[in-house]
Amino acid sequence: MVNYMKRVFIDGEAGTTGLLIRDRIVRRRDIELLQIDPAKRKDADERKRLLNAADIVFLCLPDEAAIEAVSLIDNPDTVVIDGSTAFRVADGWTYGFPEMTKDHRAAVASSKRISNPGCYPTGTIALVRPLVDAGILPRDFPLTINAISGYSGGGKGMIAEFEDVQAPVTSEQPFRLYGLTLAHKHVPEMQVYGGLNHKPLFSPAVGKYRQGMLVEVPVQLWSLASDATPDQIRDVLSEHYAGERFVSVADAEETAGIANIDPEGLNHTNEMKLFVFGNQETEQVRLVALLDNLGKGASGAAVQSMNLVLGIDEATGLTS
Repeated sequence: MVNYMKRVFIDGEAGTTGLLIRDRIVRRRDIELLQIDPAKRKDADERKRLLNAADIVFLCLPDEAAIEAVSLIDNPDTVVIDGSTAFRVADGWTYGFPEMTKDHRAAVASSKRISNPGCYPTGTIALVRPLVDAGILPRDFPLTINAISGYSGGGKGMIAEFEDVQAPVTSEQPFRLYGLTLAHKHVPEMQVYGGLNHKPLFSPAVGKYRQGMLVEVPVQLWSLASDATPDQIRDVLSEHYAGERFVSVADAEETAGIANIDPEGLNHTNEMKLFVFGNQETEQVRLVALLDNLGKGASGAAVQSMNLVLGIDEATGLTS
């Protein structure tokens, strides 16, 4: 339980995710927000002082800067929630997706080092991990992931490219494929926490809208030894996420009435909704996750993990 105001420091507060975390917690009465003098943002001594003075540290930094920040922390009681990819599959770090397995929420709550999941992996793992654990998808399944995100996922540079007409590089592209080297930095965590033996084939895209995300995993049911049907897959996901505050599964009736999905449908929330679109005659399914890449895919997930560490309602500051 929280017995006094917890001191929180956001290292990288000026970035997209840092600003959103700040907005979610700045008015909370259980938190004292530590802030660095803008003139000292690159002062290692001042950063070290704040990093060690905090009960909770959010790192909203590039990988190398996050590694450096962790090296500056010698207070054994400081809890670190890192938003970079630096520690997502590292030993000694807990993956910050409480809903991943039935016992994972307790692991997050008791951890001193939490890696905040990537936005694309959040949707992927939510769809895939329960099916792997249930034996419907084999661990050696050749998984393919298609996804689209708003351009805010690319940080300040990409936001400027699409929004600032005075930026050095601007874009009017309505849709952009990327990750064409097949070495996207989110793939390792998709494999590890998806429970897969092989790296999935990941095909991401960016649309000309600010935020919101769809992650899709297509599956040829005829290729599975499990003989699973679309309804059985939906039932497994529904049972896994039953009672969850932030992850839900569309039932068969709702799914049947859907002709398309708006990737902006859950913007400004920490929610994620999963869909199973299936055709038993063709023996195919499309598994789809809808989420806000800046919400459940970033800042919301980080605050949810902090709430668990503090031993309070994990929805604190996350509901409108």
